[in-house]
Amino acid sequence: MRFVWDRSVRGRMAAGLGVAVLGGALAACSDGGGPGRAEPPSATGGDTGTPAPTAPATHPFTGGKRGLRNPVLAVKIENTRPALPQSGVGSADIVYVEQVEGGETRLMAVYSSKLPKRVGPVRSARISDLHILPQFGRPAFAFSGVQSKMKKYIRKAPVYDISQESAGSAYFRAGPKPIPYNLYADPKNLLKQAPKAAPPRDIGFTFGPAPEGGKPTKGFTARWPATTMGFTWSAKQSRWLASWGGQPDRAAEGGVLGGRTVVVQYAKTTRSKFHDFLGSYTPLIHTTGTGRATVLRDGKAYSAKWSRPSEDKGTTFTTPDGKPMPFATGQVWVLLVNDGKPYTP
Repeated sequence: MRFVWDRSVRGRMAAGLGVAVLGGALAACSDGGGPGRAEPPSATGGDTGTPAPTAPATHPFTGGKRGLRNPVLAVKIENTRPALPQSGVGSADIVYVEQVEGGETRLMAVYSSKLPKRVGPVRSARISDLHILPQFGRPAFAFSGVQSKMKKYIRKAPVYDISQESAGSAYFRAGPKPIPYNLYADPKNLLKQAPKAAPPRDIGFTFGPAPEGGKPTKGFTARWPATTMGFTWSAKQSRWLASWGGQPDRAAEGGVLGGRTVVVQYAKTTRSKFHDFLGSYTPLIHTTGTGRATVLRDGKAYSAKWSRPSEDKGTTFTTPDGKPMPFATGQVWVLLVNDGKPYTP
């Protein structure tokens, strides 16, 4: 069950789309450059947005005690040099880093336990977002727009569309940066446009003390075809401090971005059917199935395995002996990198 879309100055989305879970309402499209298909996620499966009777003991995204029933909001954020420093990323529960056209990356920040005052620069969505989001039930999804021919798929996706086009009052332009790097949004206002957005639910993460083993590690650099992000352990701050292109990845609010846990998830990246106006194809990141991962926490690197049976299910991470790989309580970064050398599809 998978999906597709986009519209950005840089990218036009895509991927193969299937009809099975949407009752034949959509025409099937095969991937343009790799094995496997990208079918729409179920529009009816998963969380309907109705809160469960009781809250979980800890937040399933962070392992903390805060915001246990707060709605889930996902926001697409630019992650290239003209966009830095970004706003609101430090408040996210989970930060996904996804490859887009031209070998660059874009963030998808997921919020629930707390909200920043503003977030951005907000940019357009990509196909890989809709492969990731179904595990959250039916979250609110904020983005600047999508390719016009993808709009029908957005309408059928299990998300509340609070894009600039449908929730314009929550968006504003600010600062000296030129368009499209100056579009921001007010998260509280965004969620007012999606009053039935799903509360947090289990997405496969576990939290707790670090397991035995692990390799003492000062830092790690993730590589995509046109950019890099590094994470260096800070014992003083008890978290991994992020860098972008070799320089500290500073937050607009001050300080350096980074998380308590950094997951390097090696996922097959293939060419989707669609491309942007420059002819660069949109990557399709395959986040279902199984694969290898490296989990960084507490100054150590742990070898792990990831598994996700379907797009409406969460992603579990296990140690080589099959036990759950616990994360440190706090913000989690998930770096989606190609399983192999950096690859431009």
